[in-house]
Amino acid sequence: MKLFNIAVGSLLVAANLHADDLQDQLDAKKKAFEEKASAEKIAEYNKGIKSVVESGMLKKALKKGDTAPDFTLKNAVGKEVTLSNLLKDGPVVMTWYRGSWCPYCNIALQSYQQNLPKIKAAGAQFIALTPELPDHSLPTKEKFELEFEVLTDLNNKVANEFKIIFKMTPWVKKAMDDFAGLNKYNGKDYDNGTLPLSATYIITPDRKIAYAFLDAEYRNRATPEMILKELEKINSSKK
Repeated sequence: MKLFNIAVGSLLVAANLHADDLQDQLDAKKKAFEEKASAEKIAEYNKGIKSVVESGMLKKALKKGDTAPDFTLKNAVGKEVTLSNLLKDGPVVMTWYRGSWCPYCNIALQSYQQNLPKIKAAGAQFIALTPELPDHSLPTKEKFELEFEVLTDLNNKVANEFKIIFKMTPWVKKAMDDFAGLNKYNGKDYDNGTLPLSATYIITPDRKIAYAFLDAEYRNRATPEMILKELEKINSSKK
């Protein structure tokens, strides 16, 4: 059953959405999970997705046409990175990942890395934000040989400014505690009842949001093909 696929921003037609290599991988991972998981677990995760939709947060989140808040965050080795400084060199593609404990996030990060040369060739920089502390984001960066900045969004401060934080249902929260233990990854002060959407934005040098992918279904992501198509639109508008 297709799950509450809601995306905000410029989207490809549905027929092309799952033709992308990244989405194919995510769909395969989801299928493997559902073949082994109990009916209760599948149903409760689906309820969690539905609760995000019903909360109305997808309508409240920053989207295309809004102004992105500026921010400064530390990368995996503790160096401060400021969005407005990055934007001096052109558009910035920024994506959130939930953590190194999330297999879907790891698949997405590897796909973005594989397509990083194409993103750079389109004149953009790519960054990833995560609530994880550097002690966990650095091993992820090294393991997957990520050549883009991985920034710690401590306690989801920036995610809150983009309005992409949601509360997990009690069942999903317990499942996340049992599976990952978010305080272990994100720090003792982290509200482990919340997570950021796996959102992706393209920000232009004037800090305007040119593209926003916001999906209640955490196993759907903005694919490199989607991102490159939007960057092509931005470049064409300059001519």
